[in-house]
Amino acid sequence: MIPKIELKQVKKSFGSKHVLNGVDLVVPKGSSMVIIGGSGTGKSVMLKSVLGLLYPDSGDILIDGQKTTRLRGSKRDAVMKKFGMLFQGGALFDSLPVWENVAFGLIHGKKMNKEEARVIAIEKLKSVGLGEHVATQLPAELSGGMQKRVSLARAIATNPEIIFFDEPTTGLDPIMADVINELIVQCVKDLGATALTITHDMASVRKIADHVAMIYEGKIIWTGPVSELDHSGNPFVEQFIHGRADGPITKNVA
Repeated sequence: MIPKIELKQVKKSFGSKHVLNGVDLVVPKGSSMVIIGGSGTGKSVMLKSVLGLLYPDSGDILIDGQKTTRLRGSKRDAVMKKFGMLFQGGALFDSLPVWENVAFGLIHGKKMNKEEARVIAIEKLKSVGLGEHVATQLPAELSGGMQKRVSLARAIATNPEIIFFDEPTTGLDPIMADVINELIVQCVKDLGATALTITHDMASVRKIADHVAMIYEGKIIWTGPVSELDHSGNPFVEQFIHGRADGPITKNVA
């Protein structure tokens, strides 16, 4: 079966700083892949490269078997319509009511009329546990957990084939983080979507991942089913998932 997302020897540098050093990754259709790794290891750059926000220096990125690295114009737009995104900070528009935030991609991407988009937005809000009364509120009137739910509703509003989650539980207490993780699992399952998540939160990894990949110094150094995470046999993975001060990661830093 053709992978939903595939990266082949993807490299990206900024000046003399080599961020991606030949990333190879396969994300099967309908699966949830979680990328783990420390700060500055290339997680966000990899995600932005898949989204087309950054262009790799070399290598290939394929979506449904189609090379997307150099696509432009309408061909790029067609691929982008497959994506939904939950940004790390929520990235809600402060001046728009909640329903317009959720419906943004429907109105501006799919050119849907506002009345129809509002109905869908309210449906999506309900799917993440928010009532219709929230629709007319501004993001600033909501708690951090509610804002994250709105962001999730926006990510799924267009029924995307692929959803990216960038540190989805950042800034949330453990209970609300678990609620968001449960919602992510349910939303991805309901849509039959392929999910790609980057996170430091090991509770999120264990809750939402089918497969896990660890990136270190710009390369994928281990990948496998989440069930194998605790006995990966990789000392870098072991140190990271257990949050140990001593190990090869910190030894290399020193």
